[in-house]
Amino acid sequence: MKHALALAACLLALAGTAQAQSRARSPITAALNLGTPGAGVEAQLSLGPVFVLRAGIDTLGYDIDQTFDDVDYAGRFDFDTVSAFVDVHPFQNAFLISGGVYVGDRTIGLSAQPSTPVEIGGQIVTPGQVGTLSGAIKLSDIAPFVGIGFDDAFYRDSRWGFRAIAGVAWSEAPDVALTSTGGSLSNDPAFRARLEQEARDISEDAKDKGVFPIVQLGATVRF
Repeated sequence: MKHALALAACLLALAGTAQAQSRARSPITAALNLGTPGAGVEAQLSLGPVFVLRAGIDTLGYDIDQTFDDVDYAGRFDFDTVSAFVDVHPFQNAFLISGGVYVGDRTIGLSAQPSTPVEIGGQIVTPGQVGTLSGAIKLSDIAPFVGIGFDDAFYRDSRWGFRAIAGVAWSEAPDVALTSTGGSLSNDPAFRARLEQEARDISEDAKDKGVFPIVQLGATVRF
């Protein structure tokens, strides 16, 4: 009886060890991230000691104040993206080089109600003539990404890990749309043409918005 109990205990211990080793070798993790792309979730698949595939979803929204051509706009970032990456761990440790892409809607809303005369498309106009300006800076839906980082999800015994990524995503020059409502010139064709010129000027000034720094921290858990 004692031998049977000892054998059963050994078998249970071996089963527990095998389960722990299986869990330690799991090729899949999940992550919660927070950073400049917003808050998001991510899944990772290890293809071996060097390559890891990642896919995620991020959402970002916050208010900003922005000035273009001396017009003060209240703006809002609204970024909703999905992403996919290939991480290369060249030294087979937590250090990584990453390349991938963000895909989705990335828009900066604009709104302004001038209280003093402003220049629109090369013409000085009064607040009563302008009314309320509304518009949007639309970045391209596809933004390639490169970066470096640290992710020990597959390089430690614990189920829990830590990751940090820094890099840059970029897109083409943004498209800008601008309209006027409630002003005496809002429906004037000549003024609308000046708004289109103003939108082109804003697009030129907003080129730097096409380059988006990525700084991201996250916690990972292995299944």
